[in-house]
Amino acid sequence: MSDGDLQLFDEVPAGYRRNAGVVVINPDGLVFAGQRTDRSAPAWQMPQGGIDAGEGFEAAALRELEEETGIPPRLTTPLARTPRWLAYDLPPDVAARLWGGRYRGQAQKWLAVRFSGDDAAVDLDHHHAEFATWRWMRAAELEAAVVDFKRPIYRYLFALFRPYLAP
Repeated sequence: MSDGDLQLFDEVPAGYRRNAGVVVINPDGLVFAGQRTDRSAPAWQMPQGGIDAGEGFEAAALRELEEETGIPPRLTTPLARTPRWLAYDLPPDVAARLWGGRYRGQAQKWLAVRFSGDDAAVDLDHHHAEFATWRWMRAAELEAAVVDFKRPIYRYLFALFRPYLAP
């Protein structure tokens, strides 16, 4: 099933890497956005990463959040989650380079959390530096700043989690 360019699934389809993402929302309704280290052009995104074998979606999301941002789970409160898997295809040249060319894209579930810490809790070098810098953004600003092939997912997420976001 699809919603425009967005693909929605009850199970992860063959050819897609299982992935968990986190929409970190501060008390002002702004969203955490990190500038990727592996791109020369600006490429902002939210924390996300692979789900390990035997790992649940929410555990993976919180693990990835801490690895990529240093934000521990104790500074977050779960708000909502996506009900289905959201899939996107990578551009063919990117798919051929990543993960040994085993996947055409990623299937993701997302967790929205309220961040209750202060900005000093963010440590981009906590585990491995995936982000060069970060900042709080309005959802519309981040949607415009994400790479094109992820934009339908971000649009869907920000519509789904709108009650928690700044207008």
